[in-house]
Amino acid sequence: MLNRRLVLAAGLAASLASGFAMVAGPAFAQGAATPAQKLPVVASFSILGDFVKQVGGDRVAVTTIVGPNGDAHVYQPTPADAKAVAAAKVVFVNGLGFEGWLDRLIKASGTKAPIVVATKGITPRTGFVDHDEDEKPKGKDKHAKEEHGHDHGGIDPHAWQSIANAKVYVANVRDGLIAADPDGRDTYTANASAYIAKLDALETEVKAALARIPAEQRRIITSHDAFGYFGEAYGVVLVAPEGVSTESEASAKDVARIIRQIKAQKIPAVFVENITDPRLMQRIAKETNAKIGGTLYSDALSDDKGPASTYIDMMHSNVRELSAALAS
Repeated sequence: MLNRRLVLAAGLAASLASGFAMVAGPAFAQGAATPAQKLPVVASFSILGDFVKQVGGDRVAVTTIVGPNGDAHVYQPTPADAKAVAAAKVVFVNGLGFEGWLDRLIKASGTKAPIVVATKGITPRTGFVDHDEDEKPKGKDKHAKEEHGHDHGGIDPHAWQSIANAKVYVANVRDGLIAADPDGRDTYTANASAYIAKLDALETEVKAALARIPAEQRRIITSHDAFGYFGEAYGVVLVAPEGVSTESEASAKDVARIIRQIKAQKIPAVFVENITDPRLMQRIAKETNAKIGGTLYSDALSDDKGPASTYIDMMHSNVRELSAALAS
């Protein structure tokens, strides 16, 4: 485990030393910037990257580390990621243990940029244990999670699944951009206010759509426990065979328990996620006669050709799929 971490850090650091030299960025004028003037920023994953783009507008150039349909739980940083972080004027991260690889990447990059934690001010859901934590693996498997550097510490990091929380993300992004680029204060403030108004409208739509589904039918199974904030905010009961991380594999005992629960509670649908292998959910659906709903977007947006290329589109897509499966 230690050797792997040292190799990663050394490889990233060596790439930085040979690949480029850091230069000071230009001054920024109020309003839009030319490509050469844009503030270089990094976001750790695609959903957060969209928030940064919405607030930063034409003044920022956003590099996203874990891109569309990517799984940040198991991501392994590359030398190109380290270069992007080293060149950034500000780095935006989710926090709450979501990016377990982040500290190694920051250290390897040598960046002096401020790290803005977008979940600052959010009260997290706590008390979670990954389903495979008590199986006491030995040898190499004993350190599997540590090699990825991923440990939620009993905290659910998927706070963006609540639109109210998404507005906190946006406010933190705004403040981080203003601190890095004070001349853009008016632009960032106006963009954030306009986007928060869109999120207010989105939340009204989501609540109305889900309210049309009878409460007893608002029960679903998803691949991993990424929708807890969504469920609490909008009255949906969710069960997942995997824990809050996709690194947590469901045991045979977990799967059997969920199959019994589906049958006993007559849960109507199971859903696959864009970042997970669908085979487990297909097996559960086959053994319970529950229908397989559409794809839900949990930890990542779709690409530009998909139905969830922005956060607002993602929420619309998820609610559409839930409504189609549960209201019928």
